[in-house]
Amino acid sequence: MSALDLTGRTALVTGSATGVGRGIALSLAEAGAAVAVHYHSSEAEATATAAEARERGAPDATAVRADVTDRDSVDAAVEAVEADLGTVDVLVNNVGDFEPTHWAEQSVDDWRRVHETNLVGTMLCARRALPGMREQEWGRIVNVGYASADRGLVAAKNFPYFAAKAGVLMFTRMLAAETQDDGVTVNAVSPYVVETSDEFPADAPRGRWATVDDIAHVVRFFCAAESGYVSGENVEVDGGWLPEDV
Repeated sequence: MSALDLTGRTALVTGSATGVGRGIALSLAEAGAAVAVHYHSSEAEATATAAEARERGAPDATAVRADVTDRDSVDAAVEAVEADLGTVDVLVNNVGDFEPTHWAEQSVDDWRRVHETNLVGTMLCARRALPGMREQEWGRIVNVGYASADRGLVAAKNFPYFAAKAGVLMFTRMLAAETQDDGVTVNAVSPYVVETSDEFPADAPRGRWATVDDIAHVVRFFCAAESGYVSGENVEVDGGWLPEDV
């Protein structure tokens, strides 16, 4: 397979000021894409990531703010990206709040925030970016799920997050079917625990946690020209983990 070349393409990565999103944005910059670094509150970090993206090979990069749970905010952000960098060719839906407590101890507001940032935000961003992809008959959408979410992962702790990620994977498959004649692919990458995570279980599969590069590698695969027939898929980056005790 040839090296990924996204010259002339624009990539928008949500939640890319820091962490996994940052790694994905920089990886796409190295492939020659212009990069939009999305943030909600981390403006300084987003600006720094955009600057590094240019250093890594992006012909241009910008930081753009949006509340992904608000339609008007998403629409305005994508319009700004289109004005600055052109049509969004690659969309990576990385944003998704995580609430590591027992479901019964979470407030209704917590449930809503987890659901809306993970599932509603993914839907709003995809819906806004999709018309431009369809018009040019080329696009890549990659949604971030969670390992084993598509196998009915159920646990009292973190339950709203698991439920939201299951919805993300269902949305991925549905949208892949709906765009199969549009030149657009829609896929998902589903990590277990990544080196940038907020909490770590006692044991790591294969003796380590996933790196940001492990996740970015799968995103790059989905974006490649040779992957144009791969859609509706979910790649779990979990080292072979089975959720027998969560």
